[in-house]
Amino acid sequence: MTGDGPKHGPGHPLTLPNVITIARLCGVPVLVWALIERDWTLAFAIFVVAGLSDAVDGVIARRWNQQSELGLYLDPIADKVLLVSVFVGLALLERLPGWLAIAVVSRDLLIVAAVLLSYVMRRPVTVRPLLVSKLNTVSQIVLAGVALGEPAFGLSLTGEIEFLVAVTVVLTGVSAAAYLVDWLRHMNPNDDPSDRRGDPQ
Repeated sequence: MTGDGPKHGPGHPLTLPNVITIARLCGVPVLVWALIERDWTLAFAIFVVAGLSDAVDGVIARRWNQQSELGLYLDPIADKVLLVSVFVGLALLERLPGWLAIAVVSRDLLIVAAVLLSYVMRRPVTVRPLLVSKLNTVSQIVLAGVALGEPAFGLSLTGEIEFLVAVTVVLTGVSAAAYLVDWLRHMNPNDDPSDRRGDPQ
């Protein structure tokens, strides 16, 4: 986390990457419906398309300079809504452990609460991407894809899923702790936000 705000210009909100991101968000209810109906093939297909669209909108935004303030916030929100919906749905359908879904959701709520509290305390913070957080997102995506693909293709991947669950829960815990430590450092009264320079990569 850092005290500096985003460095991107506001840009025009209706850029192609933002349209793709909004379409990805609109696909989440369809994916949830597919899970409720246990249409695993449709759910897997939507998840894959959503993942590909996430990569595509990022490439377009960078390649054709279509980054915007809206996209900076909308893209990670769309990713989280997608992953949380899938994890909660799979847990309710007993395809993934319920405690894992709780851990994933709790981590995200912890980060949101920390950001809101920083604004209330007039020490606004911007969440910066940590390496462990990126690894955590990758593990969640892979786990969700495998858990959806197993019934969609009639496979037996119990061992693989158990391994991915273990990796994901460890990374979820470590990333939550890393963000908490970062946030506590930022909220330290002796830590002047004006001393922070640049956006960490």
